[in-house]
Amino acid sequence: MANGQANGQWYPPEWPDRIRALAAGTLTPVTPKRAATVMLLKDTGSGTESTGAGAGPAVHMLRRRTSMAFAGGAYAYPGGGVDPRDDDRAVGWAGPTRAWWADRLGVDEAGAQAIVCAAVRETYEETGVLLAGPTGDSVVGDTTGADWEADRAALVDRELSFAEFLDRRGLVLRSDLLGAWARWITPEFESRRYDTWFFVAALPAGQRTRNASTEADRTVWITPADATAGYDKGELLMMPPTVATLRGLARCASAAEALASAPGRDMTPVLARARIVDGEIVLSWPGHEEFTKHVPSTAPATPTDPTGGAPA
Repeated sequence: MANGQANGQWYPPEWPDRIRALAAGTLTPVTPKRAATVMLLKDTGSGTESTGAGAGPAVHMLRRRTSMAFAGGAYAYPGGGVDPRDDDRAVGWAGPTRAWWADRLGVDEAGAQAIVCAAVRETYEETGVLLAGPTGDSVVGDTTGADWEADRAALVDRELSFAEFLDRRGLVLRSDLLGAWARWITPEFESRRYDTWFFVAALPAGQRTRNASTEADRTVWITPADATAGYDKGELLMMPPTVATLRGLARCASAAEALASAPGRDMTPVLARARIVDGEIVLSWPGHEEFTKHVPSTAPATPTDPTGGAPA
């Protein structure tokens, strides 16, 4: 329940106790791990493929398995943690320089390379879509086949670094196909914390998505408007960063428009704040008032998962 409105906001039952422990000084925040996620877009002309509703580009989303320790049952984008091996290894690179990306992402050049690599690698690992090509102005076409799958599996198992994968394939990473959209940091009271950069990208011509992730039990192409409508009705479970980025995407009429607007997006990190006022927990995300929650000290803190999975 947020501001008296039922919706699909992900809210772990252990948060109130952890917030109180943090306020009491008995909980030490864990250091967030660097991560990247990609909002993969395509223009369909009819919105959500399954319903024909909505307008604008569709975004590729996956539903995390309810057995997942973090955000089980929630809809999200393909993404994951940064591989430290991508910080300083030479990578075939096309598009804006590492220095440009460092300034845009608010990190050093090595960190910028690793974050961009994570965005492209995780998209390939979880959807089979690869934002790379043999030259700086081309993109690979078909990435199916036993040899491609063997490399993808090696990346997932961390037997192969992304730099080694690109070098083996004679490919360069197309950083110009990405647009930095937002940055969110998991709250200090969460046991699993991530400093996540959100990117947008258009589905390359000739490539198709598939559910290649072991962490997802469903994938869907859906317009941001339809996705947020499902969240507002309590039908789709999502985390605040997912909802906020979807609302921003809903204002774009096409994938190209989303990419064109990305350079003007504010990349100031968003970090939740928790206060205890007269025994009541007030949880808020600066600049995103819709996610504010008031949790009375006597109220049950475990909402049900509207997707039918485990408690959220």
